Amino acid sequence: MNHHQVAVTGLGVMAPHGDEPHALFDALLQGRSAIQPIFPELPKPAAAALVAFDETRWFTKLQLAGVDRVSQLAVAAADLAMRDAGLSLGAKDADAGADPERVGVYAGCGMGGAAALEAAYRGNGRVSPLTIPAFMPNAPAAHVAMRNGVLGPVLTYSVACASSSVAIAEAAKAIQRGEVDIAIAGGSEALIVPGVVLAWQAMQTLATFQPGEAAGAVRPFASDRSGFALGEGAAFLVLESAERARRRGARSYATLAGWGLSSDATHLTKPDAPGQARALRQALRQAGLQARDVGYCNAHGTATRIGDVVERNALAEVWGDDLDSLRVSSTKALHGHMLGAAGAIEAVVTVMALHRRELPPNAHCQEIDAACGLNLVQSGDTAAPALKAAMSNSFAFGGTNSVLLFRSP
Repeated sequence: MNHHQVAVTGLGVMAPHGDEPHALFDALLQGRSAIQPIFPELPKPAAAALVAFDETRWFTKLQLAGVDRVSQLAVAAADLAMRDAGLSLGAKDADAGADPERVGVYAGCGMGGAAALEAAYRGNGRVSPLTIPAFMPNAPAAHVAMRNGVLGPVLTYSVACASSSVAIAEAAKAIQRGEVDIAIAGGSEALIVPGVVLAWQAMQTLATFQPGEAAGAVRPFASDRSGFALGEGAAFLVLESAERARRRGARSYATLAGWGLSSDATHLTKPDAPGQARALRQALRQAGLQARDVGYCNAHGTATRIGDVVERNALAEVWGDDLDSLRVSSTKALHGHMLGAAGAIEAVVTVMALHRRELPPNAHCQEIDAACGLNLVQSGDTAAPALKAAMSNSFAFGGTNSVLLFRSP
C-alpha cells in the first residue's frame, strides 16, 4: 500500500475575525479580541466571539429553510477552502477537478444545530418539522457534500473539543492510504444561544469578567485565569497527496506530517497529562521528528484552572530539557473556544504560522502562573524565521486527545 504525503492546499474560515485566513492571522498577531458581551437578559454576565455572517452570499431564502447556522457556516468555510485550493469537482480541466467519487468530507461538530433546538424548546407548542434535520450533528457535513456534489465518504466526528482535529486526522489517513484523492476536512459549531450558555455557566468553566472587560476575559496560562469564552465559526482544510498537488501546480501551505490520538480513560471532564503525552508522542513518532524539532505549539489552552496546568505538564513530560525551545500560545484568548470547530480553526492558525513564519502571541497573560512554566509567545516577539514544524493540540471532554503536526512543504 502506498503511503502518500498529505499536503494542505486550501484553507477556508468563517470566524469571528472574518472569512479570510490572512486577515484572521493578522488579527491574532495584533492581539485583537473578538470576545464581546452577549445576552444581557441572563442572570450572570456572559461573553462570546460571534461571526458576522451574511448567509445570502451562499443561500437563497428558500434554501435556508431547515438549515441551521452551524451548517450555513460549514458550507461557507468549505466553499472558500475549495476555491482557495483552485478545485472544482467534476471540472473538465483534469488539473483543477476531481472525480466526485474520490472526494470525501470529514467534518467535526460537537453539538449540532443549537439554534434549531432552542427554537423548538421555545416555540410555544409549535415545533418545526425541519427541527431534526436542522440539529442533527451530521447536517453540516451533509450540506457541504450536497453543495459540492461529493459522492465519496461523508463522515462526522463528534468528539467534543477534539471533533474537528480528529476529523482532519481521519481525512489525512484516507489521503495517505489512497482511499480518496481530495478531502474537505474541518468542522463547525454555532452554539451561542441562551440555553447552551446557561449550561456552560452551570459547569463553572466560563471566564468571569467585570463590566467593560469582556474582550480580555480569557487569559490562558495566566495566574488570574478564570476559564474560557465560547466562540462560533467554521474552518475547513483541503487535503490531497503532495504528489497530486505538485502535478496540478497547486500551492501547498504545509504538509500534515503526523497526528496522535489517545484516550485518558480516567474522567469525563478532568484532563490527564499522561493521556495527552501519549498523543503528543504518537504525532512526533509518525512525523519522524524529535520534540526539539517542533518550534511552535498552538495549545489547547482553555484558561481553566486545571486544564492549563495539565497541558503544561504533558508538554514538559514529552519535551523534557527541550521545553524552553518550544514556543507556545493559545489563540482561544482572542477567538473564543469553538468546541467542535476549535481543532479546525486552530489547525488553520498553525498552518498559517508555518506559512508566514510568524507566531500569534499568547494574549492577556500579564503574569504567568508558576505552575504553567512555558515559553509563551509575547506580542512584539512573533517572528519565527526558522520555523519548520508546528503542532495544534485539542484535548476534549470524554478524555480524547488529538494532536496535529504540520511541517513546511
